[in-house]
Amino acid sequence: MKKNIIVLVLISLILLLASISSLAQTPVYNDTVMKSYRKLQFKISMYENLPEKGKGIRLGVYQAQAACGPGASKINMARLEKAVAQARKYKVQLLSFPELFIPGYTQSPESAKKVAEFKDGAIITRAREIARKNNMALLVPYAEKVESPGNVLKYYDSIAVINENGKLLDSYKKTQLYGQQERDNFSFGKSNFPVHRIFGFPVGILNCYECEFPELARVLALKGAKLIVGPTAADRYYTLPDGKRSSVPYPDISRILLPAMAYENNIFFAYSNRAGYEERDGNKWHYRGNSIVIGPHADVIVAANNEQDTMLIADCIPEYYGRTHPAPKYYYLKDRRPDLYRELIKKKVYFKKDGYTYPDYIDGREMKR
Repeated sequence: MKKNIIVLVLISLILLLASISSLAQTPVYNDTVMKSYRKLQFKISMYENLPEKGKGIRLGVYQAQAACGPGASKINMARLEKAVAQARKYKVQLLSFPELFIPGYTQSPESAKKVAEFKDGAIITRAREIARKNNMALLVPYAEKVESPGNVLKYYDSIAVINENGKLLDSYKKTQLYGQQERDNFSFGKSNFPVHRIFGFPVGILNCYECEFPELARVLALKGAKLIVGPTAADRYYTLPDGKRSSVPYPDISRILLPAMAYENNIFFAYSNRAGYEERDGNKWHYRGNSIVIGPHADVIVAANNEQDTMLIADCIPEYYGRTHPAPKYYYLKDRRPDLYRELIKKKVYFKKDGYTYPDYIDGREMKR
């Protein structure tokens, strides 16, 4: 009897461990299922007429498994142009692509340098022509190289912000680099976090990890942004320095943090992620595919299926929402007291027992203490 119980317990443990292990693995689909995920699906929340100029905007978010590796930039530029043509059928005014969409996200320090281009290079010049031709503003994430004093080249994880007339409004350089891979590949950017008028509507831009910093969303909202768009490359797991993968998936910030940020700032928030996979040097990235457009009341306007190539289309019109609080005279942005928040900009803080001093950043690099 005891032997039978021991056997049953061992079998149960084996099954439990197998179940946990399977949860930590990238799923494998048959060809038919995988091909269906690569067919572009449209999810739409729009009104009969375009938003009135300056009062709203028709936003498109393109989520897809893009090409990576040698030749990816050429393939992905062709995909960008096709996506613009598809979005144009719905009169999309601003179309966003995922982080580092043009070259692919999974770069090494060497490949990041090879695929990087100047902001007036062939890629962004072509993207500007496409925007002008289609009367559509574009957010085009790419690897940017910049010539610094002394003919030193620096490399950035950037987003070209192109208006509907084909004008390059900004080449926004990511300020919050995530993990060692990004810090090995790119320099930290600087920004005064501009708010761009696109079809007369105020839009702010953040890049991936930056979407998780409430300070940045608040700065953009205080400067008048009514929509924040965040191109991203959020995957499910992370490969640790020892080569092992993290044992549990990341929490989904698109359903945790971003609705709160939209609500507390009374703005629309769009997360523009990848779907599917990328592979480099034997490592495979499985992207979360959690692109979403959130309204000022933390409501989900439209969201993508996790595995599916998808184009989201949503009309973002602030006046269709009331304030976040019943009393119209009182709300978060108006009721702030900046004189109380000086602790937020101190260099030394105490979330750790012995305190922590934030590093300095010189020439785009973090100075170790």
